[in-house]
Amino acid sequence: MLALLLALGSSLAYGCADFLGGVGARGAHVLRTVVIAAPASLAVELALWPLLGASFSPGALGWGAASGVVSAAAFALLYRTLAIGPMNVLSPVTALVSAGLPVAVGLLQGERLALAGGIGLALALIAVVLVSAGPGAGRPSRGALLLAFGAGAAIALQLVFLHQAPADSGVAPLIVGRAVSSAVTLTAAGLLHRRLGSRRPAYAISAAAGALDSVANLLFLLAARSGDLTVVAVIVALYPAGTVLLARGVLAERVHPGQLLGLGTAAVAVGLLAAT
Repeated sequence: MLALLLALGSSLAYGCADFLGGVGARGAHVLRTVVIAAPASLAVELALWPLLGASFSPGALGWGAASGVVSAAAFALLYRTLAIGPMNVLSPVTALVSAGLPVAVGLLQGERLALAGGIGLALALIAVVLVSAGPGAGRPSRGALLLAFGAGAAIALQLVFLHQAPADSGVAPLIVGRAVSSAVTLTAAGLLHRRLGSRRPAYAISAAAGALDSVANLLFLLAARSGDLTVVAVIVALYPAGTVLLARGVLAERVHPGQLLGLGTAAVAVGLLAAT
């Protein structure tokens, strides 16, 4: 039950972070947003160090660094994806892709579920698909879909790498990962500064996106340490629900009836998983 609640909190934080990141990147080069979001995320994780502790073992350093490299790619691909929109289609696509790999890893590592849990897991995956059913009028381009698939793959690898870090390492994998991703993005921005244009991103929104992403990563790590990766990854992958609802309320993007059905299906799925 604790792992489920932590995963739901992570999902909500990811959804809000993605919405803010997509809004912050609109009108400005995505790297300008990422170089604000990534350090802001690192600052949050450093602040958590005295509270939650950190053990910088070789395993924590290695897996944390690996997660940082793919995290930098996830930041850039996802924010660029959401910036060109429509959010209510592309965000769920990334979630569907990001759920697949962690589930496969969990099953290969021997994780098994009871009947109710298996039904809940299947319904959760269906919910992600349903939430992906954006209106035809807002159909994205092929390039936008490729970016969404790339973002989903990068997110999946980040979650898998964090899950592989030692359970007693505290927030060390998060700190190392975010330090690496910040260094990668800052280096890329420095090398490409002439191509970034003069348009400035929304600084406060971009920093808030990074901070929320850090909270989401922490909650995922705690959930994965106390539960099955198979379940946690799928629950976290429901984060487009938050993005879609924010896009509807703030940007007036249309919510398709299939997406509403997906939200209801997700609620049933969470109830079944909570009962296992």
